[in-house]
Amino acid sequence: MNERILKTEYSELMQRSYIDYAMSVIIARALPDVRDGLKPVQRRTLYDMYELGIRYDRPYRKSARIVGDTMGKYHPHGDSSIYEALVVMSQDFKKGLPLIDGHGNFGNIEGDGAAAMRYTEARLQKITQEAFLADLDKGVVDFIPNFDETEKEPAVLPVRIPNLLINGSEGIAVGMATSIPPHNLGEVIDAVRAYMQDASITTEGLMKYIKGPDFPTGGIVINKSDLKEIYKTGTGKIRIRGRVEVEKGKAGRVNLVITEIPYPMIGSGIARFLSDVAALAETKKTMDIVDISNQSSKEGIRIVIELRKDTDVENFKNLLYKKTRLEDTFGVNMLAIANGRPETMGLREVIRASVEFQFELAERKYTTLLAKEQEKKEIQEGLIKACNVIDLIIEILRGSRDRTMAKNCLVEGKTEGITFKSKESVVMAGLLRFTEKQANAILEMRLYRLIGLELDALVKEHEETLANIYRYEDILERRDSMAAVLMSELDAIKKEYKRKRRTTVEDGTEAVYEEKKPEEMEIVFLMDRFGYARTIDMGTYERNREAADGENRFVFTCKNTGRICFFTDTGSLHTVKAADVPFGKFRDKGVPLDNVSNFHSSREQIVYAASQTELHLRRLVFVTQFSMLKIVDGGEFDVAKRTVAATRLQEGDRVVSVAALYEQKDIVLRSAAGFFLRMSLEEIPEKKKSALGVRGMKLESEDMVEAVYYIESAGAENTVSWQGKTVNLCRLKTGKRDTKGVKVRV
Repeated sequence: MNERILKTEYSELMQRSYIDYAMSVIIARALPDVRDGLKPVQRRTLYDMYELGIRYDRPYRKSARIVGDTMGKYHPHGDSSIYEALVVMSQDFKKGLPLIDGHGNFGNIEGDGAAAMRYTEARLQKITQEAFLADLDKGVVDFIPNFDETEKEPAVLPVRIPNLLINGSEGIAVGMATSIPPHNLGEVIDAVRAYMQDASITTEGLMKYIKGPDFPTGGIVINKSDLKEIYKTGTGKIRIRGRVEVEKGKAGRVNLVITEIPYPMIGSGIARFLSDVAALAETKKTMDIVDISNQSSKEGIRIVIELRKDTDVENFKNLLYKKTRLEDTFGVNMLAIANGRPETMGLREVIRASVEFQFELAERKYTTLLAKEQEKKEIQEGLIKACNVIDLIIEILRGSRDRTMAKNCLVEGKTEGITFKSKESVVMAGLLRFTEKQANAILEMRLYRLIGLELDALVKEHEETLANIYRYEDILERRDSMAAVLMSELDAIKKEYKRKRRTTVEDGTEAVYEEKKPEEMEIVFLMDRFGYARTIDMGTYERNREAADGENRFVFTCKNTGRICFFTDTGSLHTVKAADVPFGKFRDKGVPLDNVSNFHSSREQIVYAASQTELHLRRLVFVTQFSMLKIVDGGEFDVAKRTVAATRLQEGDRVVSVAALYEQKDIVLRSAAGFFLRMSLEEIPEKKKSALGVRGMKLESEDMVEAVYYIESAGAENTVSWQGKTVNLCRLKTGKRDTKGVKVRV
């Protein structure tokens, strides 16, 4: 066999392949069609249920049966995606208009998933059958081959309502995403009617009917004034708040009851909200919470927060709006497939596309119905005409040798070979000119149709057919007539399936929380050698002073309203509010510093810690491994940022020591090789924190400063141990900066 090698640029091949993949995801997977508001997996699932006869008035069928049939015939992308689509279309807390009637555990609003598909059952909702799948037998939409060309599937469902607006949609494609909020069915139908009556209607005009999104979870939209721009452009942010009610609690307390949640909180967001509220109490952000409980059930959401008697309820509600997801944002990006390509559309464009689709469906439907009625008319006229000459026709049938001979006589008047009773019959038979369809109908007509009442019924049926033809022609020829029919159908759908609006739309006031300032008090900060930090009150510290000083690496006093500073060996300064460090009992474990600051224990080590207030009053001495020294005024570290650079370092250098100056006179540097250099602190210049500093000790190759000591007075006993030998620092000779110091022999 001859082989042909095709050479191509690898980058071009990858680019082309990726574009093909991206377009497949965009068009055939992730984005809905603006005409029926459905993604391919949703469309295929509904059509498969329709084909299987799982109607609203018939028994439920196993979800696994539906998923398997859909996957085998139309959607070869895995059963999980099909079942997930089926589940979502049945959840009334996600869809304003559920399209599938689920039986069994189909999940709940709190994020619990549906049971396995082998346990659940489903069938179509009544509205799905009537408004989404009706008229498929009338040629209203095109059918395309499935993935293996063994079946046919509809390219789009003949949906009679703007489902894209009513149910909304969410999906992530390649490089783009769609997020469309659900709306109220009755309002959307009213807007469609208004557009049909006046195609030049503006977005503002449509918003007289569509007040805003209508989420299944209710809630309150608080930026009504922004909706106009969102509906014009198709993009924007909708701010939603949960609905909160105030009830009387036990012992004169107040209960704050959340009965509706923001739509984005569906699922794990509820558990997150509960933990956030609990965290407000644990971190002392508020002292008003007594208890919190989730009493939600099938009847609806009910989250109860029990508050103290003297709580400022409005201020506490604002705290929840500010610090939790009780106020959330729904990002709008009305992206859908229109004319085979993704397009971001405003409210008016979506309704226009839906209305044009409705007219297209109606034109194809009534064209099909007209053709059927015209065919019926032709046959009926033939049967009526045949009844007037029935004796002649019977004579033709009895005198013919076969069906073909009789049919030729009825259609073309050929009498050759047919036996007639008289010459008059021959002449009359030769004048017959029935059409092919009429002749077939006459030959298949049963004798009972010759009964008088049957003849009257035939005439009456013919009159009805003529009336239908006149009506269908009028609908097809006049757009006003077609619009009237469509509006009548929409009115019928609205009358049966409309419901009250659940979401309130208003311009809410900005939530302003006035945080109660805690009473300022002196506390003691403790951090052990493992990096766990906590604060205790002064009384507790005084009772446990010896244990506190012995067991902890850093112990100092600070204000509960102040900040605590941590200097690390990487030259960074991390600050944390004292209020963010857990306040409790002496034997409490505390929390890792990593949890309350930007400090990373895996990459850096703390060399010094103090309160910011204390630093402001002192000067700090910085010493690095490369023996770079400087004194910095503590006021430079009065910063609000959580992390800043405390000093400048050479590449590879690290901070060995940071110390506040009190009564110290001299500083002693010890290198790893055993050199001790004692010098006066007056030799160290004061510089800015951004400065590199000056060299303190002249180090040999590979040597570095390992420890730093301070001497307060010349006569004091100040000894340290190094490699088993005791060194009296006060007996060291005072040297000059930038010298090697004294070598201590072991």
